[in-house]
Amino acid sequence: MAEDKKEKWMNGVALSTILFAVCATLSTFKGGQYSTKTVLYQLKVANEWAYYQAKDMKGYLHELQKDKLELDLLDNAGHTPGYADAARKRIEAYADKIKKYDAQRGEIEQKARSYETAIVDSQAHGQNFGMAVIFLQIAILLSSVAALMKKIKLWYGGLVIGSLGLLYFANGFSVFF
Repeated sequence: MAEDKKEKWMNGVALSTILFAVCATLSTFKGGQYSTKTVLYQLKVANEWAYYQAKDMKGYLHELQKDKLELDLLDNAGHTPGYADAARKRIEAYADKIKKYDAQRGEIEQKARSYETAIVDSQAHGQNFGMAVIFLQIAILLSSVAALMKKIKLWYGGLVIGSLGLLYFANGFSVFF
């Protein structure tokens, strides 16, 4: 009769160890996916901010040209025929480009901020899967030692720690805590 209890207990150890191992494997896989996503989003953020700076520099150069033409127009008032009309047209063109670059910078900033939000989200998912792997590996270890030493209390400890691992595993998908 005591042999039957050990066999039932050992079956539980085997089943729980398999469950923990499968979840640990999936956690490793999903954690790697989110880690890759984080790196890709970081690259996208860096690219967007570099693009933003390029547009900012172009806008600044156009502002300088516009200011220079406005000053030249004041300085050359009435001296050179046709200069005033040409300068005003260039000033308008520069003003239009400056508005265009300002609008583009706003769009680029919004896109970069969305990537930054995606980074935080990916990191949260990845951290949960990482924690799940840690707890699940400890649970597997305790269950294995419990089976070898035939100590049911070790297996119960493994179940508790494995439950934490399963909680982090589930949290990795939805991040509810």
